[in-house]
Amino acid sequence: LHSDQGFQYTHKEYHALLKRKKMKVSMSRKGNCWDNACIESFFGHLKSECFRLATFSTEEELIMAIEQYIHFYNHERFQQKLNNLSPIEYRTKVA
Repeated sequence: LHSDQGFQYTHKEYHALLKRKKMKVSMSRKGNCWDNACIESFFGHLKSECFRLATFSTEEELIMAIEQYIHFYNHERFQQKLNNLSPIEYRTKVA
């Protein structure tokens, strides 16, 4: 699981949880925001396009909204940097 070096990701309990789940820790270099540029961009879009005007009554509603947005982002949302294709369309054409 890749993350930056925020305090929550360096905590020993977090590392123990990942170990129990048989997940490997990967961290970006200290002070280098470019290591996580792609995911930071995704989370910026998620916040502005999914959360800005939404309210959720339950955790289940929040999870469903995130899952729907991830599907939308990968299958329907065109991206200028991908020749105005969705990531799935772009990957299919390149493969």
